[in-house]
Amino acid sequence: MKEFLNALNAIVEEKKIDRQIIVDAMEQAVAAAYKKDGGINNVKAKVDIETGDIRPYTYKTVVEEVNNPELEISLEEAKKEVDNIEVGETIVDKFLPMKDFGRVAAGTAKQIVVQRIKEAEKESISYEFKDKEGELMVGILSREDRNNYFIDLGRSSGILPKDQIIPGEKLEMGSSIKVYVSKLEIGPKGPFIMLSRTHYGFLKRLLEIEIPELSDGTVMIYSVAREAGNRSKIAVYTEYTNVDPIGAVIGEKGRRIANILKELKGEKIDVILYDKDPIKFITNALSPAKDVKVTIKDEAKKEALALVDDKNLSLAIGKKGQNVKLASRLTHYKIEVKSEDSLANQV
Repeated sequence: MKEFLNALNAIVEEKKIDRQIIVDAMEQAVAAAYKKDGGINNVKAKVDIETGDIRPYTYKTVVEEVNNPELEISLEEAKKEVDNIEVGETIVDKFLPMKDFGRVAAGTAKQIVVQRIKEAEKESISYEFKDKEGELMVGILSREDRNNYFIDLGRSSGILPKDQIIPGEKLEMGSSIKVYVSKLEIGPKGPFIMLSRTHYGFLKRLLEIEIPELSDGTVMIYSVAREAGNRSKIAVYTEYTNVDPIGAVIGEKGRRIANILKELKGEKIDVILYDKDPIKFITNALSPAKDVKVTIKDEAKKEALALVDDKNLSLAIGKKGQNVKLASRLTHYKIEVKSEDSLANQV
């Protein structure tokens, strides 16, 4: 039965499933084939893992009082063979020879094994991917349709909607691609994996991979706000007085941030210092605008007013209001930007 052991090992390796699952399936399949082909109902099978031999056998159920001698054995008789056996358990009656089953019986056996392997593989894949939501993965662009790209992630595939790629980027079939798992559901058919390259989490994970201080906790990300393909803002901080969190992220001569910008196809990134004081934090978030005067209008509603001179007004607001929108999302405050000069003229 060397062929059986070789086949068993190959399936276990390829499908990444527990060897015992295949063994159990084979035992069930042989028993089912005997029942189908020989009309024997009280039959089981046992696989010897060392030799690969499959030994079918009939069994009897241990009872207090025997009513059917062909299917039952008394507890007294059973204990002569197995000391600690109890009522309700089964005991080997006699071993049966392996034989060539008929077409129907063989088909039944094959169906049992194939089905159990499929189920086990789904369970294994689901277990492998169950903690991947919110993580970065690398896959291969395998195909596309009108609305989606399909990414080969190894033992499963994910869906990357075309509105979730970075604006302006061109993707080539067969190429390697980094993706963020934005949604994951484990269902009866295995994992359903939704992917993104525009999600703010994509940028966050890229930063953590590229910057050791983020992955080891020396520097921490407070929040991320992103307009994919255009501009992003990240707020960072540290509990260590001798560490410059912004410098750690940007790197010497901008080398660290440059690697991330390359992946983001040139998307601009503003690295902001987080501060527990909302006034200081909002002031930092409105960078590159300078000389910003911030007041909190309503703390409960998270509303703030930022006053700037005319020279910095366009910088604070940004093109199409992008800078102030990102600052609002970064700080979780609704920020209104006004010109000091125009406000003075109203008085």
